[in-house]
Formats: sequence, C-alpha cells, structure tokens
Amino acid sequence: MPPTAVADSDTGLALKELARTHGLSAAGKLPSLRDYSRQLWSYRHFIASYANAKVSSSLGRTKLGAFWQVLTPLINAAVYYVIFGVLLNTQRGVDNFVAYLCIGVFVFGFTQSVVQSGIQSISSNMGLIRALHFPRASLPLAITMVEIRNMFASMAVLMVIVLAFGEPITWEWLLIIPAFVLQSIFNAGLAMGTARLGSKVADFKQLVPFIMRIWLYGSAVLYPVTQFSDHLSGWKLYLVEANPLLIFIELMRHALMEDVTLAASAPVLWLQAIGWTALVGLGGYVYFWRGEKGYGRG
Repeated sequence: MPPTAVADSDTGLALKELARTHGLSAAGKLPSLRDYSRQLWSYRHFIASYANAKVSSSLGRTKLGAFWQVLTPLINAAVYYVIFGVLLNTQRGVDNFVAYLCIGVFVFGFTQSVVQSGIQSISSNMGLIRALHFPRASLPLAITMVEIRNMFASMAVLMVIVLAFGEPITWEWLLIIPAFVLQSIFNAGLAMGTARLGSKVADFKQLVPFIMRIWLYGSAVLYPVTQFSDHLSGWKLYLVEANPLLIFIELMRHALMEDVTLAASAPVLWLQAIGWTALVGLGGYVYFWRGEKGYGRG
C-alpha cells in the first residue's frame, strides 16, 4: 500500500475516533430507538405548542370555535339515531339505546379523527420538515394530542348525555380513565403508522374514508353487539370480536352503563385492550422510527 494511502487511512481512523469521543455521528444515520426516544422527549414542548397551534388554526376562524369539537359527534349521533334507531329499529335488545349509541359514536370518532389527521401529518408539513431538524414523530404525536384534548370536551358532554338518559354514577365510572389512556396510546401508534404510510403512498389517503366506514360497521357502534353473535359463529365471530375499536367501545360502555351486554367478559376485554395497545402503540412507533430518514425526501 502506498505511504499516502496509509496516511489517509490513519487520518480517517483518527477523525472517526475524535468524532466518537465528542458524541458525533455520521450525517443521515438513523439514531437508535433509545436515542430517538430521548430526542423526542426533549421536543415535548414543541409538540405541545404545535398541537395548540393546530387547534387555533383549525377552529379560530369559525364562529362557534371550539364548540365544534363536541357539536360534530353530537350531530353524528343524532343522524345515526334517526337512521338506525328509529327507521331501521336496531335498538331492539338495548334498554338505553341513546347512551349506547352516543358512547360508540364518541369513542369511535376519537380514533377516526386521529387516523384522518395522522395520515396527512407528514405529507402536509413538508416545508417544515425540510427546513428544520427535529424528530418527525413529533408531528403525528401532536395530532394525537389535539384529538385527546378534543376528546376531553367530548367526554364531558357524553357523561351529561348518559346521566340525562337515566344511567347512574357508579364506581365503575373510574374505569373511564384507564380505558381512555389505553385508547390514546393505541391512537398514537396508529397515527404514527398511518403517517408513514401516507408519506410513502399518496393514494392511501383516498382509501382511509372507506376503511373507516368498514371499521365503523364492524365495531357495533350503530347496533347491539349481540347482532354479531346472532349472525356469525366460529372464527368469523372471533375475528369481529377481536376488533380493537369494538373492545375500546365496549370498555367505555361497561364503565358508563349498567346492565349492558358486552361482547366478552370485562376481564377478557381489558386483556385484549392491553394487548392491542402494546402491539399498535409500540409497533406504530417502531415502524415510524424505521422510516425517519426518508421523510422529506423526494
């Protein structure tokens, strides 16, 4: 080997050692999951500020402002009640169908809003991504925070509706908190997963409304969950009842309503909810992290 080549090699090794000593890494290198999580935590104030800005920009120009956060699910519930509760009479077998329906609509709407906004969280912020360096997961997480904030207001209205239609306050109402936390983590993972898909496959955005509509019908939002066991059996019934949104809705109904028929026993529902939360929450985060260096390119 020529002397100049040996010298260049020694210089390169010395520079690498110097960079390693001072905590420097190659440009464009994907950080470890631990380092990425640490970076994301350091940007928590940015995430909160971005979420507040999203709320202000989306509702600041409307006359009713933040009231739309609870008005939208209320209108949806009223429309679904007229169509499914009155015209199609799907309320048979449910004593308090209004409360049953509203819980389903509000809980499903929480995840639906996260998915619809999360799918665009990367593609609609390309200017910001290309101009600034920050963990890209900040964007879908901020979207999730916006919807969590909206859901707080919606839950207050939902409780009033449930009380107005005859459901008493019981100790089981405390189960709202863990059910809400689990769904929020599930939604965060879902937002990150759909954000990466939306950034890579632009057409995926067009499929989301159809996917969410099918998911709505498969989550016992508009009719009693017993409809599934009346018409399905075997692996088909098992598959439908393993639907994570059905599980979260059933847990919230179990917390807010008395004498409600569930798809499974409460302990089984809790175990399923924890499993789905771990799978989608962690899986969505890892899936998004793996694509970190590709966001903003092309």
